[in-house]
Amino acid sequence: MGILDGLMGNASELEIVQVEKELKDLLAPAEKVGHAYKLIRDLIVFTDKRLLLIDKQGMTGKKVEYHSIPYKSVVHFSIETAGTLDLDAELNIWLSGSTIPILKKFNKSLNIYKVQSVLAAYVMK
Repeated sequence: MGILDGLMGNASELEIVQVEKELKDLLAPAEKVGHAYKLIRDLIVFTDKRLLLIDKQGMTGKKVEYHSIPYKSVVHFSIETAGTLDLDAELNIWLSGSTIPILKKFNKSLNIYKVQSVLAAYVMK
């Protein structure tokens, strides 16, 4: 993925083995990564136990914030597809006890329907 793709919000699906290797200290014993997406430097990771939102901060990206969201905390989610003039697709996730959704934007090159389907499969187990 090139720098221009990243700046345009272009998300890409990542290899599971590489993500598990990168997150080995963060994952619980026997926790498995199912799907992972990269958006510029940030990651959205779906494991068999939880949703991980990984926010790399600063110029170097060495400072990292990890959000661990149990699927049972997701009470509502929605997608908005990209249009002709609006090039971004959006995924909104509402958590229990919060009225403000978590918003993630994707370029239309990533199938937002697939991301929603992955989230739905984990949330509705």
